[in-house]
Amino acid sequence: MTESNRDQTGPAGEHKFILASRVEGTPVYNDAGDRIGHIEDLSIDRQAGTVVFAIMSFGGFLGIGKRFHPLPWALLDYVPEQGGYVVALDDQALREAPHYDEEELMQLGGARHEASWQRLSEYYGNYGIFGMPV
Repeated sequence: MTESNRDQTGPAGEHKFILASRVEGTPVYNDAGDRIGHIEDLSIDRQAGTVVFAIMSFGGFLGIGKRFHPLPWALLDYVPEQGGYVVALDDQALREAPHYDEEELMQLGGARHEASWQRLSEYYGNYGIFGMPV
């Protein structure tokens, strides 16, 4: 269920804080307004308590080939009129971005995460996202 169709006490745009469960399933659009996927999950820095990545799903046929893209939270802007997040990356940039299957995603923040963090830091550093934890 998306943020825009859940029971709320006011418009979604009025909420300063949001529950992670309300973010899951929220659509993601490109700058042109095309729906390109949805938020599958969030990656939270356990010590800092901040959202580092929105895990975006592009889908796949019957779950086959489903790819998960950890997008830096700072790249997403919530647009109440669209009822979703807008990411200012073009389709090619998203296709080329680091992505993982479900099993790989489970290892993202695990004991051997350095290579994944390095890859994500290098890629998104090109878009002005620096200081990601390693």
